[in-house]
Amino acid sequence: MKPIWIVDDDQSIRFVLEKALLRENLPTRSFVSPREVLAALESADADDGPQVLVSDIRMPGGSGLDLLGKVKEKLPGLPVIIMTAFSDLDSAVSAFQGGAFEYLPKPFDLPRAVELIHRAVEESQREEVAEERMAAAPEMLGQAPAMQDVFRAIGRLSQSNVTVLITGESGSGKELVARALHKHSPRASGPFVAINTAAIPKDLLESELFGHERGAFTGAQTMRRGRFEQADGGTLFLDEIGDMPFDLQTRLLRVLSDGSFYRVGGHSAVKSNVRVIAATHQDLEQRVKEGSFREDLFHRLNVIRLRLPRLTDRREDIPMLTRHFLQQSARQLGVEPKRISDAAVARLGQFHFPGNVRQLENICHWLTVMAPAQVIELKDLPPEVLGSAPAPAAVASAAMQVSATTEPAVVADPQAVAGDPAPAMQTPVSAVTADLTGAGEVWEHALEREAHDLLAAGREDVWDVLTRRFETSLIQAALGCTRGRRIEAAQKLGIGRNTITRKIQELGLE
Repeated sequence: MKPIWIVDDDQSIRFVLEKALLRENLPTRSFVSPREVLAALESADADDGPQVLVSDIRMPGGSGLDLLGKVKEKLPGLPVIIMTAFSDLDSAVSAFQGGAFEYLPKPFDLPRAVELIHRAVEESQREEVAEERMAAAPEMLGQAPAMQDVFRAIGRLSQSNVTVLITGESGSGKELVARALHKHSPRASGPFVAINTAAIPKDLLESELFGHERGAFTGAQTMRRGRFEQADGGTLFLDEIGDMPFDLQTRLLRVLSDGSFYRVGGHSAVKSNVRVIAATHQDLEQRVKEGSFREDLFHRLNVIRLRLPRLTDRREDIPMLTRHFLQQSARQLGVEPKRISDAAVARLGQFHFPGNVRQLENICHWLTVMAPAQVIELKDLPPEVLGSAPAPAAVASAAMQVSATTEPAVVADPQAVAGDPAPAMQTPVSAVTADLTGAGEVWEHALEREAHDLLAAGREDVWDVLTRRFETSLIQAALGCTRGRRIEAAQKLGIGRNTITRKIQELGLE
């Protein structure tokens, strides 16, 4: 990981932060003045730059706020934390509201400072992953006619700013399509900001979308920009729009109508130049009839609709997707890619995949960790695949799919397919990414079935049995991702170092 850069002319502040971050295994690099930071940025390459910048405001030889502006010009995605004395707070908030990740009032509580820096590191890493996905390769994998239709639509919309509504089942790749629409639009140089409206509590969603003023409610210690402001000049992706609370739909309609809104607790309208792409797995027409979704908002969103196919509607893509995801998982885990036998691929081709492409990706990740040999055989497939009845429509074509997809996976470039007569450019690809918010549908159903079977058998230790298996799987997966590094695995799981050590001992995972 790249180091945390600390900028402060006070040696004691630098020393305290350095030692605290060192205990958290976070590397640091310290500077006395903004001038030193700017010089270091000029000479640093992509791997030597900062993961997070923590800067004081008042320093000899330059202001931390001036430094913020210059750093944001060079590294717009870098989280910057501003340290400020309480006497500077009002001017600091108004001055850096357009760019700082957060502020840290002095004198600060050290654990709170470390926690804030951890959050900034996570945000920075998410940005890096998103940028890699955006820049790495064409967006989606698929040779099935249904996916080729999607590629053509992306190509035709590539120079448009029109609002798009993406529909499809959970796990079918709606966010990936939204990112492709952004990447190939005139707004590609602007930010892509995504928010899952179903994952945020109703009382927080308004502030997340529109921001809030300082003092707007208990705990609002500073002004905060919402997602609409963060996405200014770029694209805002509203996932699961069908779950948005009815009263917030009215506010969203106003923004779509005239491009202005008010922060929570604010009295001045804020203008925002944002392209909105919305997505849902629900039937919005039915929700309109039920009165739970505004009809005028539906028509405002439904300018262009893209319908994504289920994975079972594009079974011919399953073999190439499987091999691609196995390669991808191996890169993520730093291991040798596993191969998969034709019999195992054929069985996957017969599975009904309620979780769509996301479920297939999760299965491939599971196989990379859990399959005992370098070649994945039929018996190595997870229980939900082996224990399910083959989908009727898949049985006849399974063997054909296996033999027809031995070539490396390719995808049609949306820019090339915009003009249909020209042949699509063939390029290696990355595919639909894992999204924890939707992965639950598959394993939760399997968990329910397992619990039902154990209860029906008269077991009285169901809680202990399933909890032990659940914790074992979580810890083994995390240790696999971190190559056995316990502290890093604990951080990824969101638990303490002592907790993971104790659990490893209790579960016999030594």
